[in-house]
Amino acid sequence: MSSGTYARVLWFTTWQAGVSTLLTLAVALPGAHVFARYRFPGKNLLLSLTAVPFVLPSVVVAAGFQALLGGRGLVNTWLVDALNLAGPPIALDHTIWFILLAHVFYNYAVVVRIVGGFWARLQPVIAEAAKTLGASPWRIFSEITLPLIMPAVLAASMLVFIFCFSSFGVILILGGPRFSTIEVEIYRQAVHLFNLPMAAVLSLLQILLTLGFMGVYGALQRSTTLPVYPESRAVTERRITSCRDWFILSANGCIILSLLCAPLAALVVRSFQSRQGLTLDFYRYLFWHHDQSLFPIAPIDATLYSIGFALATLVLSVAIALPAALILAQKNSRTARFLDPVLMLPLATSAVTLGFGFIVALDEPPLNLRTSLALVPLAHTLVAYPFVVRSILPALRSIPPSLKEAAAMLGGSPLQVFLKVVVPIVSRAVMVGAVFAFTISIGEFGATVFVARPQTPTMTLAIYRFLGQPGEMNYGCAMAMSTILMAVTVAGFLVLDRIRLSKEGEI
Repeated sequence: MSSGTYARVLWFTTWQAGVSTLLTLAVALPGAHVFARYRFPGKNLLLSLTAVPFVLPSVVVAAGFQALLGGRGLVNTWLVDALNLAGPPIALDHTIWFILLAHVFYNYAVVVRIVGGFWARLQPVIAEAAKTLGASPWRIFSEITLPLIMPAVLAASMLVFIFCFSSFGVILILGGPRFSTIEVEIYRQAVHLFNLPMAAVLSLLQILLTLGFMGVYGALQRSTTLPVYPESRAVTERRITSCRDWFILSANGCIILSLLCAPLAALVVRSFQSRQGLTLDFYRYLFWHHDQSLFPIAPIDATLYSIGFALATLVLSVAIALPAALILAQKNSRTARFLDPVLMLPLATSAVTLGFGFIVALDEPPLNLRTSLALVPLAHTLVAYPFVVRSILPALRSIPPSLKEAAAMLGGSPLQVFLKVVVPIVSRAVMVGAVFAFTISIGEFGATVFVARPQTPTMTLAIYRFLGQPGEMNYGCAMAMSTILMAVTVAGFLVLDRIRLSKEGEI
């Protein structure tokens, strides 16, 4: 491949991330306004619902959009049957529009949570004063509200851009061979072409660019932050009273239902639907093993491997993150200041790069783990443990030093102080981090595609293999496996949302 080809890959990676970010802002900012300024029944449930797509594995998101708008999706099937057409009228397979839609779906919650949470704490008295002085709604928004929420908008935009820049599963499945980001090119160079030097160069480029974007993100936060006194939600939120309010709420509800819920609902429906009607054949097939199968085991065994890897990841992540958080929680410590960026480096490195690094680094004795079952949970742990650290760290920092000093003065040893004082306070945060690690491992795809063996596939790999093969049975099995994975992921998220403290975590 020529240098021009890699330049086009870099350009496509950048501009699709930029367009995806702009589209996400356009769709999600009205939602952030609704959740920030209105009080209505079911608001908390609806807000939790918007976060579900973000925690879903990328392969499930891709499968959901194929189930809804793909050539064999529900919309095309209904249109073909209703209009007696020869072929599907909506041709989105392997187009940039499919990728952009999936990215908006995936990152909607990022903008709503970050911008909406910041917007909800702004004092409405400023906008009300401007309205009293005759300012139009647009002028109030553009000259008062927008400058105030700009720090949150920029922060959310940079995060969405980074997520889209490092997109892998969505591009690989929905984009097909026509589109390639840096992430996808690393995979193709390493797995398909066995060009490890080029894959390594691209991995280093990806790390440097992501670190640069993270630096820009931090600089934007520091330079654009405005001093604002936070206000309670009881003051900033108002009830739905006028027809205009009902229209805004209804329009936002339609966006959530059509953009966020429709692909997931289509995924479930398509897993039970064949050309002959409703069926359970796709789920039954997951329990069978045939000589001509894509797997050397029954496909459902991928679920057991995924759960086993996730449990191992949970244990390893907590075992690494807890002592790391204890070190980072020390105030005025040079060691903590040095280790913080080092320990958080996986957050700035894509899962694809981490997976590629594992197969390059652990291929020589005495650490030749390429064929070991341990390689998958090790790779997942590297992806997950920074999130566990960020879940535990605020709880540790919230412990008053006087509390531990009082316990020590009463005769408690350092171990007793830790077990009797620290552990009870941070136990809930540890549970949050553990569920986070489990959920991340269950849906991990970028690193897994490098390190998992054919005889021990995970659910994400099973879905990818099914989607890559022709035939109704393979497609239906991909939908069925995606539905199972979605159910497991959503269950983990609901547990996480239930036990998480309202002010806990830096994620």
